[in-house]
Amino acid sequence: MKILVYVETLAGVITTESEELVAGARQIASDDGTISVVLIGKGTDAVKALGADRILTVPTLANAPYNPVDHGTALAEAVSQESPDLILVNYTTAGLDISSRVAMQMGLPLFAYCLNASVTGSTVQVKSQIYGGKLTSSARSELPAMLMMNAGAFSGTPAPAPRDADVVNLSITETSVITFVSSSAPDPDAVDITKANSLLCVGRGIGDEDTIEDARATADLMGAELVGSRPVIDLGWLPKERQVGKSGRKVKPKVYLALGVSGAPEHLEGMSESDLIIAVNTDESAPIFEHAHFGSTVGLADFLPAFREALDKRTE
Repeated sequence: MKILVYVETLAGVITTESEELVAGARQIASDDGTISVVLIGKGTDAVKALGADRILTVPTLANAPYNPVDHGTALAEAVSQESPDLILVNYTTAGLDISSRVAMQMGLPLFAYCLNASVTGSTVQVKSQIYGGKLTSSARSELPAMLMMNAGAFSGTPAPAPRDADVVNLSITETSVITFVSSSAPDPDAVDITKANSLLCVGRGIGDEDTIEDARATADLMGAELVGSRPVIDLGWLPKERQVGKSGRKVKPKVYLALGVSGAPEHLEGMSESDLIIAVNTDESAPIFEHAHFGSTVGLADFLPAFREALDKRTE
């Protein structure tokens, strides 16, 4: 079994999702399989520590900003050289950018939003989220194939032992019509929700902006930070630095209380590793309930006053 993994870096550091992807690749391939990693940037020593057998780098792009066309070209070249049975990418902005392009170019089947994957003989079987996470589908294909894995698909998988990986330089022709203009970083003085032990998250299901203040008062009583899903942030009800999800922040608090959050894959990517997840949503089929440890379909108009009353009694 030969598996090729596209590894992402952020500010020169390999992302947690990519570390999990390499660990998952080793789990699928077993110890006698070969794991090759595409690393477009610096950090070969860090990748060796993850247990890769081969590292394919692109020295000419090591210090260049992310460009989806160049990264796609590099991944396609790696596929040509390695002839892997499986190609794994993360369900991230970069993964969305390059996976479909490379799959089409190389004539490979592509499975997206994958929750898990297993290989039997020459066949791969996956379970994926579809329709915004409201349904789960099962599919299979003959190898080779490309999989775009959801964050957390391999969480908890033990990290492989470090290996003395071979480093191979890829030579590609940079033909991108995309030009990097600028990047923006979060406000360093903004609240860091990733460090909070408790979070209260509000979703579009809270109804209207007036409920935000009720939720804020509840969060204060809990000793929690108030955060939101993407629809709430897009509506301007909470600032961007308080967004949880793929396009926000990934959090792992001890307690995560979700109010009116449906549980789309993009949101689950950011909070599924919380120690305790409690969901309140009147939609009993909301995907969030599949990940919550406790859940209720009670309306927020009834839940919030009763919950605050219970918190008040606790502090008396």
